[in-house]
Amino acid sequence: MAAAVTVLALTSGALLPASAQAEPITAAQCAPSSGRTPRTASPAEVALDPALVAAAMDLATDDTRFNIQLYRNNCLIATGPRNEQSGGVAWNLWSGTKSVVALVAGTAVDEGLLAIDAPIGDYLPEGLGDAAHREITVRNLLTESSGMEVAVVAEGATGLAQLDPNVVAQALAMPIERPQGTMFRYSQRAVDLLVYVVQQAIGEDFQAFAQRKLFDPLGIARTDYYWARDRAGNTYGHAHLILPPDDFAKLGLLVGNRGRWNEHQVISDDYMRAALSPSASMPCYGFLFVINGEPCRLEFPGLPDDAVKMSGMLRNDSYIVPSLGLVLSWTGVAMPGASSDYTHNVMRTLVSAFRDQSIPDPGPYRERPDVSVTDPMISRPDAFFGTLGVGPYSYPGCNFLDCLGETPKAPFADSPPGCVILGCLGNDPRTPGIR
Repeated sequence: MAAAVTVLALTSGALLPASAQAEPITAAQCAPSSGRTPRTASPAEVALDPALVAAAMDLATDDTRFNIQLYRNNCLIATGPRNEQSGGVAWNLWSGTKSVVALVAGTAVDEGLLAIDAPIGDYLPEGLGDAAHREITVRNLLTESSGMEVAVVAEGATGLAQLDPNVVAQALAMPIERPQGTMFRYSQRAVDLLVYVVQQAIGEDFQAFAQRKLFDPLGIARTDYYWARDRAGNTYGHAHLILPPDDFAKLGLLVGNRGRWNEHQVISDDYMRAALSPSASMPCYGFLFVINGEPCRLEFPGLPDDAVKMSGMLRNDSYIVPSLGLVLSWTGVAMPGASSDYTHNVMRTLVSAFRDQSIPDPGPYRERPDVSVTDPMISRPDAFFGTLGVGPYSYPGCNFLDCLGETPKAPFADSPPGCVILGCLGNDPRTPGIR
């Protein structure tokens, strides 16, 4: 009887039609484009449910969004309703600029010009900064663990109005409050200092090097963007790269491809893996990238462990998930009070759309801990007064009118026509943007 049952089971299996066996789902692949027009595909072609992608884009589209771009496998599959008007308009990346600084630093490391574990004193001019500051390593600037005191708002406020006489001197005036490498502290000035260190290491203007090594391979023209400088001519690293969303998306694709752009390895895989891995002092921060580790899981609802973010104020972000081939880039102005569950609801819907991978539902939104701007770390005024050459956070020989023997330029002296904090608008041929 047992033998008969076995034969019947085998025979029944043999009689099943071939169509009953599920065919593997294959997602289309695109090559990233250095031109103005990215390769496109439909959601279905990249193994995403079209209705759920449309629902996610509907959730993403609100009055705060200037531009939205969704890619899978380098294929542009969905856009926001304002993209045609906004894609070429230079727009401030805010702290997303920090991640771009990390990418430029990576090209310098790959060239053998910059050593990650070297003290910055190896690159600073003789006599600039005290011994303790000069011993800070490049790595600890990249991971925001320099040990320097921070005042996030006060440091950033002077950059908004380009009041800073010299951000390098201002960074070196920030007191060291703890041993480097022991605690993550989100500093604006540390990244401004890093830009200067890279510039000293490469022996040329930081922006010229960035254009040649990072932007040119991606087809990002020098006329596309404006990268603000302080009044001494130092490039800001903490914010104020004003770049069109169409070019911001290219940077996200480069990161998603681990530094590779078609046949060109723009940034080495080794550097990219280090940049997108947890740092010793903060498990959800790499080299100026937010990464999907504790305590930042709520930043990446439903996304796999390798998700990372180029994260800018006012919700100017690029979410990048190499294992999914996913890049979601959006820009705009999300003011305080904007819907706190916005990102969660968009991502929750989007991850449900994958048909070639099973991604667990992250569940409903949970409130995040409040970070008060009354925290002294956030709003300490001494950093602002240091800009004026007053108080304990001022660098010797540096004030608003004279810094290190030089007279700083007037605020906004190097700003092209139409460029004011948020972006660059207007028809003047000198106004940056894609035309």
